[in-house]
Parts: sequence; C-alpha cells; structure tokens
Amino acid sequence: MEVASRAAALPAGTTPAGVVLEFESDPGFELRLQSLESRGNDIELLSVTIDANNVTRAAVFVPDGKMGVLFGKLRDYADTTKHTKKGRPCNQKLAESISHIGIAVLRTLWTDSKTFPAARDAACWWEIWLRILPVSEDVVPDFCSRARLVGVMISERVLKFPDRRVVLAHGSVDQLLAIENLFDLIAELRSASIPNNEFLALPPRVQAEFVDEALARIEPPPLDAPAVCHLDTGVNRTHPLLSLALAEEHHLAADPSWSPADRHPDQHGTGMAGLALYGCLSELFNDTKPIRLMHRLESVKLLSVDRNNHPDLYGEITSQAVSRIEINAWQRHRRVFALTITADEQREGIPTSWSAAIDQICAGGEKGDQPRRLILAAAGNTLKEGRRDYPDHNILQGIEDPAQAWNAITVGAYTEKTTIQSLDYRDWHPLADRGQLSPASRTSQIWDQKRWPVKPDIVMEGGNSAIDPSGTTVADIDDLLLLTTRQSAEGALLATTGETSAATALAARYAAIIWAHYPSLWPESVRGLLIHSARWTPVMLQEFPDGFREVRLRAYGYGVPDLETALRSAGNSATQIIEDCLQPFDKGGREFRTKDMRLHRLPWPSAVLEQLGDTQVRMRITLSYFIEPSPGQRGWNDTYRYRSHGLRFDVKRPLDTDDEFLQKVTKSAWSEGQDRVNRGKDDRNWTLKENLQKKGSIHSDVWTGTAAELASAGVIAVFPVTGWWKERPHLNRWDRTARYSLIVTLETDRTDVDLYTPIKNQIDLQIETTINTD
Repeated sequence: MEVASRAAALPAGTTPAGVVLEFESDPGFELRLQSLESRGNDIELLSVTIDANNVTRAAVFVPDGKMGVLFGKLRDYADTTKHTKKGRPCNQKLAESISHIGIAVLRTLWTDSKTFPAARDAACWWEIWLRILPVSEDVVPDFCSRARLVGVMISERVLKFPDRRVVLAHGSVDQLLAIENLFDLIAELRSASIPNNEFLALPPRVQAEFVDEALARIEPPPLDAPAVCHLDTGVNRTHPLLSLALAEEHHLAADPSWSPADRHPDQHGTGMAGLALYGCLSELFNDTKPIRLMHRLESVKLLSVDRNNHPDLYGEITSQAVSRIEINAWQRHRRVFALTITADEQREGIPTSWSAAIDQICAGGEKGDQPRRLILAAAGNTLKEGRRDYPDHNILQGIEDPAQAWNAITVGAYTEKTTIQSLDYRDWHPLADRGQLSPASRTSQIWDQKRWPVKPDIVMEGGNSAIDPSGTTVADIDDLLLLTTRQSAEGALLATTGETSAATALAARYAAIIWAHYPSLWPESVRGLLIHSARWTPVMLQEFPDGFREVRLRAYGYGVPDLETALRSAGNSATQIIEDCLQPFDKGGREFRTKDMRLHRLPWPSAVLEQLGDTQVRMRITLSYFIEPSPGQRGWNDTYRYRSHGLRFDVKRPLDTDDEFLQKVTKSAWSEGQDRVNRGKDDRNWTLKENLQKKGSIHSDVWTGTAAELASAGVIAVFPVTGWWKERPHLNRWDRTARYSLIVTLETDRTDVDLYTPIKNQIDLQIETTINTD
C-alpha cells in the first residue's frame, strides 16, 4: 500500500507509529463514527468536522500493523458470501456511510471555524491538541522537543484533559509538517486565541511578524473618512499600525512649540490610538479575516511631560486643540474627539472652567454659529491603593473633572475579562465578575442626586484587576487588560492598557464607525445612537434591581453600547432618527415664555400591532441635544441655571385624543419655570420614569406594554422647559434656536413579526407639526 511505501522510505529510527486516515461522507449523510474506532486495537477517532456542504469528515489514527483490522471490515462488506443473521451485508452501515478514504493531511485535522491558513510559509499561532499515547501519558515533552528542533516556538502553558493535552505553538504549516512523525502525536488543530501575556513575551522580531501579517489584511481608510481625534499625550505615528491612518499633517500639539510625539512614560496617547482604530489588538491578531478600516486618526497633544499646565488653563488648551485640528483638517466634517486625560480631582458634578469649555465646544462656541462637536470624555480612574475595597471604593470615588460636562459622552468602564492564564498569577483571582464594573471606574453616586446629570453615560471594556490569595494585594496583570500599540526603544510594538481611558477610546471607535455608515448624521444623533444602543448586562441588573435604578445609572450609565444595534434595523426591530430644531422661548410684551413644541407622528404599523394584541412590545426613546453653559457660581437656581434650555419628550397615551394630548403638554398644563410638574404623565410603563428621564441633556427610556396599547400611541411631543436663555433675557439669547435628535425604536422579542417593512413603507407619510404654544 501507499502507506507502507511511505514508511519504508523514511530514515531508520523515524518510522511512524501509524497513519491518520481521512473518511468522508456524501453530503447530508452521517458517517458511522463508532464503527471507525477500535480501542482494543488502538485505532482512535481523532476529530470530526462538518463543512458548509454538510459533508462529514473524520480523522482516524491507525497504528502500524492494524490497518487490516479497519479495512477488514470493508472487505467483509464487499464479500458477497458473508452476511449478517438478517441477511444483510456485513458492516453495511459503516461501508455505505463512506464515500471516500484517503491519507490525512494537516488540513484534515483542522477543526476551527476559522479558515485554515492559506500560506504554507507564514507563521501563526496554533492550538495543538495532542493524543494521550498508549506507551506514555505525558506526550507534551516529546512533542515540544521535536517541534523546537524545526524552529516551532512552544508556549509554557499546558491544558490537560482526560484524553488530550493542549499546547500553543507558533510556526508555519511547513514547519509543523517538518516535525518528526507529527501525525503520531496530534489529534486536531485549532486557531490559538493567544492571551496578552504571550504576545508581550514575544521577541520584538516576532511581534513585528504579527503586525506585518495584520497589515497584509488591512485596507487603509479613505482620506475623507471620519476621524477619532485624540486629545491626550500625543501619538507616535510611526508605529506601522497607526501610520496608515494618521497623516503627518494631522499630527499636532496644542502648543506649536511642543513635539506632537508621545513622550509619556506609558505612551498613553499611542495606546489609546491603537484601541480607537482597531479595538483590542488581541482580536486583530487572533483573526485571519480581511479588515477594511472606515475611520482615521488625528492627534492634538494636550498634555506634555515637558511642561505642566495649570488646571485652570485646561479649558483654553482644549479649545485651542480643537481649533488647531479643525483648521489643519478643514475638509473633514465628521470628527469624534476622545478626551482621555482628566484632572486629579473630583467636583461632585459641579461645573468647572474645563467642563464648561467642553460643553461650549460641543454646543458650537459662545456665539452658537460654529459646528456642533462630539466629545467623549473618560470618567476618571479610582485610586489604585483603594481597589482592594472594590466595589465600595468605586462608590466613594466621584467622576473626575471635566467628565461632569453635560454635552460630552462620559465613558466609564466595565469588564468581561476574568480569565487569568499567566503562571505567575495562577492562584490569584479577578477582582470583578464578568459583566460588572471595572475596579478602575469612578461613578457619580456621591453627587447631589437632584441637580446634575447622570454620569457616566455609557460603559465600555476597561479591563480588570487581580487580587492575591490573601486578599491584601491588588495588581493589574496583562491577561485582564487590553492589548494595544506602543513603540519601545528595544523595538517592541505592543503593550497592555485599560481603565476608563481605554473604554473611552473604544467608545470613540464605535462613534466613528457609526458616522462612517451614516455620514449625514448630526453629532447629536451619533451621541444619541451610542446611548440608545446601550444595554445593562444581567450582572448589572442583578446588582442593582429596579428598586435601585438611579444607583445603577450612576454606576453604569445606560449600559454597554452595541454597535450592531446602533447600525442596523431588523425585522422585529425598527429604528427611526428624527433631526429637527425649535425655538424654545419667545417674548410676549414684557414677559418671556416658552414658544415652540414639535409633534412627531410615528409611522407605526397599526394593523400589525393590533393583530399582535397582548404581545409585549418595547418603544425605546432617546432625545439628544446640546445646552449652552453658564458656569458662574451663583447658586444655579432658577435665574442662574447652568443650562441654556431644556427639552423633554412625552408620548400620547392610548386613550387620549390628539387634543387631550396637546392640552397635557402645552403651556396651560404646567407651571411656567418648573421642571417637574404634574402633567398627568403615566409612569407605569416606563423603565426609568419621569424623574430620571429629565436629568442632563440626553434623555433615554423604554416603554413596555402590549402591542394593542401602542397601536394608538404613535405621537411623540418634544417641548422646551426653562433655562437661562429665558431667565436672563438681558443676555439676548432668548430667541435662539435649539437643535435636537429624537431616536425611536419599536421592537418585540417575537422573531416571526415584521415591524420594519411596514414602517419603512410608511416613512414618507410621516407628519411633523409645529405647534405654537403662545
């Protein structure tokens, strides 16, 4: 046979202990797997795969001298003189389930859902699943010694199962095939999900190989793509993963006398740039798919290690940084500012010159005639020496300046990282559970609960911390952090990072991708979509149940944004974005009063909803707008409010007529100048209810009820409440116009219901009415 001739041709001492055969079925038919294995003869079923055409393939190890056992079954089937007691051919089910038999190749043992590496000479990381040999239970040392002889690098980690050992190996297909008698040892191959500490332990040369492999799969972003502009310690743009998206002319410093390079000891800005462009690099390196970048990078160095800025100047420095990039890249109109540095102080929600500058920049400057801007700000990090007392420590550590800004999206951190693989920390435990608040993330739980906005607005992955077995020492370890970009003097290209800065960079990436998909959206809408798509994890809901909604909000904001939810509608979930404006206030004689409201009649598929009857549906509403700040400390009472104006939304109740609904939201139904009024609003169906809906300058909540109830409630009013534009008319702002974005999603858990198509068909019939409440 061919197998015997191959074995005979091998040098003395290298004869394999057996051969691996590949058995293949016809499409849609199952192999008789149990008949392929014979433990008494050491014939072992190694792995089974089913491809996209529903063809089953099995890899079977057959020891030397045992080939006759397996093929004897097939010969018995072919022998017409042999039959079972029922008169059927022997081994009929086995033989007729097989369409092809051949000698296995390396690809035969590939059981991963990812594509088998195409290049034979390109090194990558593999999970090698080893057999437990009959002569020796510990196959690992044997495999490692053979692999290292041909240049394959083996990780120190070993995962043990009753009949398998798993190791990580770095090498090419050709190198694996050069391992002596490889098929005697391995059962299957998979793509390795390499932990961060393995990447960092690689020599700079091997790190560069990973980077080069990724670059070969990356399509650079268009020149006119939206950008994430980093306001940080600068960026080292010569990093090969960053230079393709960060042009030299967009690599600046707030002070032209500074170098725009990142000279921070931790290369903070460079690390944030990597996350904002790619997300965690471990996902990039552990994949083989092509990547098409849809956004670019910009950088304006805001903090220089060569010069300390007085905290009171941060607002002006930030304003100058924004102006510099807008002048240098004047053609770009879609830009997400990622502010990933904070002052080392908490202000309990009270505005500062820096946070007020952020609000003013977002709102379009003092004159209000500049472009609106989208800024994401890090919530700030807890003191490391107190993290042993997690999570109580996070409650006492308030959001840092300038993250209390009303108009910015303040980003806190949660974590999904709870697996520790490093041998140096084998007895340590993750501090936070999966889906819980990151030990680094500050909250607004100690703020004045009545006056200031809910912060953070959202949370993103910020890594975890580990605690030693004694419960006394807390450390940040690579396995629980995010892998990102760095350039060391020794040539290393990778590092780990985390905390709320990393979470902010990841959120900025989401915002830029949303803008790339929907280039005509306002900044208010992109901001709204991030919050509109956010959901609380089951752990968050369990930690703070419905009786503690405000505490949940002040720890996690509206939850974790979901990019797919922000970008897509589905059959049973449809989203509508309305961008509009109104004039909140007007002058009547000597008095100043509220002026406009907007009624948005939503294209609900009433017939579909009525047919659904008692089926539960959800209506999620998010109202996003920017206020103009007035940060002078004069009590922030009615006259000296911080906000220029406020907006609110209300939804027509099922039993209300249109006239009754108008009466409840027009001026005659509430006391002028009050925020919280009795308009007869029914809170029973809302998750957060009115008191929590009204905080800050973005309002988001979910109505849950029956489809029949919602069928006649498809009218939403957007109306103004008072602010300093009205209360201080001598400043001549009372006649200004306010923009807003209203985002509405209708959804149900029933997958057999199509809400999207009828809404899409009716969208052109949407009626929007301007009501003068004078």
